[in-house]
Amino acid sequence: VVVRRTMAGLRQQGYVRSEKGHGGGWTLVRPLSEITLLDVYRAIGEPHLFAIGPADDQPQCLVEQAVNVALGDAMKEAQALLLRRLDSVTLDKIAADFEAKLTARPAICYSCGS
Repeated sequence: VVVRRTMAGLRQQGYVRSEKGHGGGWTLVRPLSEITLLDVYRAIGEPHLFAIGPADDQPQCLVEQAVNVALGDAMKEAQALLLRRLDSVTLDKIAADFEAKLTARPAICYSCGS
């Protein structure tokens, strides 16, 4: 279900297309150099970037309120920085890094592990 939703979001934004039947599957519609991590993030529905955030257990607590203000500002800055970084990374950069690492890696014998 998660994969289908993710791919559907990417299809709706025009990054991939799908074909049914034998030999079908998902195909990129645009070059990797034209797709950023920010594009993917937006296409999959902009999920929460961080697992932490302001507390709301005791909304009347002055300590909680003060911490939430400070944490909220820091989280906004961190989110803005991360989104800028996601916008600067294209999928072709990731693919090139993967290929370089794969090429530099010694061959592995899968039957004996050496």
